[in-house]
Amino acid sequence: MNKVNIALVRLLQFVVFAIFTFMVLVYFGAMVLIPLDLVVLIIKLLGVVGIGGLFGAMVAVPVVAYLGLMVYKTPGLVSMIIETGLDLVNTGKERVEAFNKIAESIKA
Repeated sequence: MNKVNIALVRLLQFVVFAIFTFMVLVYFGAMVLIPLDLVVLIIKLLGVVGIGGLFGAMVAVPVVAYLGLMVYKTPGLVSMIIETGLDLVNTGKERVEAFNKIAESIKA
């Protein structure tokens, strides 16, 4: 019966690991995709106005770069975003390691 309990603990540990890994990848992936999405949206908006895609891209990229610069210059904002992601990583690591203690208590 102990082997079944240990197997269940390890299965749940893997599920928690997979969920936290997915959450971290989504969080940091969104940080990359948000500026790219803004570029696409500005190009489409300029396309509705009648400006072509190439000229729209030449306008959209500097606009998004300026917005990124404003975010970068905002005191504490970038460090807060990175710290939030790192807190997510540390929380996931703690939760996965907590399963090891449970497995050790079952073995004893």
